[in-house]
Amino acid sequence: MSIPTPHINAKLGDFAPTVLMPGDPLRSKFIAENFLEEPKLVNNVRGVQGYTGTYKGKRVSVMASGMGQPSIAIYSYELFAFYGVENIIRVGSAGGIDEKVNVRDIIIGSKAVTLGNIGEQMDFPKGYQPLADKTLVDICDNICKENGFTHHVGTIYTSDAFYGESSALPFMKENDVLAVEMESAALYMNALRTHKRAVSICTISDMESKGQSLSAEERQNSFKEMMLVALEAALRL
Repeated sequence: MSIPTPHINAKLGDFAPTVLMPGDPLRSKFIAENFLEEPKLVNNVRGVQGYTGTYKGKRVSVMASGMGQPSIAIYSYELFAFYGVENIIRVGSAGGIDEKVNVRDIIIGSKAVTLGNIGEQMDFPKGYQPLADKTLVDICDNICKENGFTHHVGTIYTSDAFYGESSALPFMKENDVLAVEMESAALYMNALRTHKRAVSICTISDMESKGQSLSAEERQNSFKEMMLVALEAALRL
């Protein structure tokens, strides 16, 4: 495939080697405008905004993925395979599952488990449960420790259904899942099949069992600790 691709109208070289990837295009815009110096809009196909600028002197990009595994599978694959991106750090929201988790805690997904079958369509074995890149996991873990951020490292569940995921609770319990979200498994599998690196950092936006939740505006704008972890990680790559 040549570039621009069907979903990204950037030129070769427009993206930095490390891309932060929130689901929400408005979160992409927020990160670019509040953390990057001289951010330049390099993609806006279908309103999926991608920017490149500098953070503490290092070139960094941020681009949205949209919601769900099919969407992040498209964007992450095109960035890895056609735009020379080496590292994707997902910065998203997640629902807490493990009782030790609270709203605003950071989750570093060392492994993603899923009941979805997108992996089979990528030629992975049925039931394949991908790992994040260990180097990225360790870097993010260390940054959280250095800054005193409340965080957990472990397994996340990638769901294909936002409503009705309670049917997967037994599976999540069996796999010691910390939190549930909708993108990481596909991202990790794309990193593996393109020989690149990926990790998901998620902030807990709701903890149903404890009656805790954040508003849409809070989800968009208040996850600054997670954003800082990802940006500081980019400096170490």
